[in-house]
Amino acid sequence: MNMTLGERVRAATAALMHLTGENQAHLATALGISQTQISRRQSGHAAWSLTDCEALATHYGIDVLDLLAGPTRACDTLAPHRRRTTAPAAAQGTPR
Repeated sequence: MNMTLGERVRAATAALMHLTGENQAHLATALGISQTQISRRQSGHAAWSLTDCEALATHYGIDVLDLLAGPTRACDTLAPHRRRTTAPAAAQGTPR
């Protein structure tokens, strides 16, 4: 099943946020928009514009075409220094 362009951008954005450890509030601050606007775009209630895509790509230091290609390509091109170095607390489990 092929993803639409909007689905690829949403999936790439979610994957990049996860890989870098960013949340919607942090991304919103970096892009100069509200967290609510990020949420609406990520939920599909509003579309990521081409200008938004350029800003996302610039923020993550990747080419806009890599962002538009989807999560695999976007994450593969993310610079190593941008990647989170520790697993999130939920993934680490709780000590017993």
